[in-house]
Amino acid sequence: MSDLAPHTDGDNRYKSVQHKLKTLGTAMDLAGNELEQLLRGMRSNAQRAEALTVDVANAELDVKFIEMTNQVSVALGGAAVEVQKLHATAQYVSGLAHEARRTHARLYEGLDTVRSNRRERTPKPGFFNR
Repeated sequence: MSDLAPHTDGDNRYKSVQHKLKTLGTAMDLAGNELEQLLRGMRSNAQRAEALTVDVANAELDVKFIEMTNQVSVALGGAAVEVQKLHATAQYVSGLAHEARRTHARLYEGLDTVRSNRRERTPKPGFFNR
C-alpha cells in the first residue's frame, strides 16, 4: 500500500506541513483505490461461491459441502460489506486531508512567502504570546 509513517518529526514549517498533508492525502487516495479493487474482487468471488453452492446442490453432493460452500459465500459477502465501510472511511479521510492542505495554504502561504523572502531571522512561533 503506502509507506505513510505513523510518527511526528516536530517540523511544523509551512512547506513541511504541506508535504505531510499531501502525503497523507495521496496515501488515502491510494488506499481507497486498492480497497475498491479488493471490494470488486470480494463481491465477484462471493457471487461465484454462491453460484457454486447452487451447482453443488444440483449435483446432489453431501449437504456438508453445500453448507461449507454457502458459508464461504456468506463470509465473503460480509467481508465485502466491511471493506466497503473501510473504503468509505479512506475516501473521507482523503477528502479531509486535501481540504486541510487547502485551508492551511490559504491561511499560511502568504506568511510563509513573507518569512521566506526575509534576510533577517524572524521570531519563533509563540514569541509574542509571552
